[in-house]
Amino acid sequence: LTRIQLLVLDDWGSHGLTEQQRGDLLEIFEERYKRKSTLITAQLPVAQWHEMIGAPTIADAILDRLVHNAHRIKLEGDSMRKTRPAPLLTDIEKAEIITA
Repeated sequence: LTRIQLLVLDDWGSHGLTEQQRGDLLEIFEERYKRKSTLITAQLPVAQWHEMIGAPTIADAILDRLVHNAHRIKLEGDSMRKTRPAPLLTDIEKAEIITA
C-alpha cells in the first residue's frame, strides 16, 4: 500500500478504528506523505475524523499527514441514487417469468 501511485479509501469513517488499524494507517500515511497520492471518500465530516480515529496522539499524527496537505472537494446536493431510478437488470419485454 505504500508503493502504489494512488491509494483509494472509500467510505472513510463508517466504522471506528482498532489500535492495530490506527497503527497500520499511521505507518502507511507516514510512508506515503508527500510521495504518493491518497484519495479518501467520506460522508463523515472532516471535523469528526479525530474522534472516529480515537487515541488522540495517533489521531493527531494521522490527520497531520492527511488533512494539512490535502485538496478538499465538498459535494452538496441530493444523492444521485435518489435522483435517478435504478436501471432494471433485465428489459421487461425480454424478461422470462419463472414460477415455482
